[in-house]
Amino acid sequence: MPKFHFISGLPRSGSTLLSAILKQNPKFHANMSGPVAGLVGGLLSSLSARNEFSVFIDDDKRRSVIKSVFDSYYADSTAEVVFDTSRSWCARMSLLNELHPHSKVIACVRQMPWVIDSIERLVQKNVFQPSSIFGYMAGGTVYNRSEAVAKGDGMVGYAFNALKEAYFGEFAAGRLMLLQYETLVADPKKAINALYEFIGEAPFEHDFENIEFDATEFDLKAGTPGLHEIKPRIVNQQRKTVLPPDVFNRYLKDAFWAEAANQREGVLIV
Repeated sequence: MPKFHFISGLPRSGSTLLSAILKQNPKFHANMSGPVAGLVGGLLSSLSARNEFSVFIDDDKRRSVIKSVFDSYYADSTAEVVFDTSRSWCARMSLLNELHPHSKVIACVRQMPWVIDSIERLVQKNVFQPSSIFGYMAGGTVYNRSEAVAKGDGMVGYAFNALKEAYFGEFAAGRLMLLQYETLVADPKKAINALYEFIGEAPFEHDFENIEFDATEFDLKAGTPGLHEIKPRIVNQQRKTVLPPDVFNRYLKDAFWAEAANQREGVLIV
């Protein structure tokens, strides 16, 4: 069976770009967010005391059944190393420690106003296609859209809270790497070399000028064209925000990982 590592962190922060880069290495399997984390969550619920037959299910059986999801889903993969992607992995560090004790979690992070900006930019670009992000509802304003994604169970808020749980939690030291979007696009070679060292794999010469990734069909089905669009060449593009100043400034100080008082021993930040 392959070694498992996990990609998690904030949306719109480079996880798809990272996967597109990593999958250039023939030893690796990497992709956009997939169904494994959802299947695991469903099983955890189904195998709990809510099941009338739970008296026959102990933790060893739960462990075996849940572990089989990883093994079965990737049974046809020839990769030596699998990177599974989900924003929820940061909220399941203790579970990953039990199932894959030697695995590492790479959490993609980005300055929060630009995460919100990136989502809003997609909405404004796709004026004729209401997004699944907002339940396919048309209308609304940048204010209620930003509040919707930033709340605790929203697309951004949930991932942000899960990231904090992982970062300040028991299993962060030696297991968690925060890969900043700003580093990935400004100096991809530095970012990828640090990742290889972090997971203990031999370096590989990646081509940052010819990156291939196509999730057009998925994005169209989700009603959000361009959601996982990756350009062939990494460009550190400077741009003006589409957010009103008060919305942008509301999230300006949320990068807790950049605060000296919050530095965690054993957590790599690149």
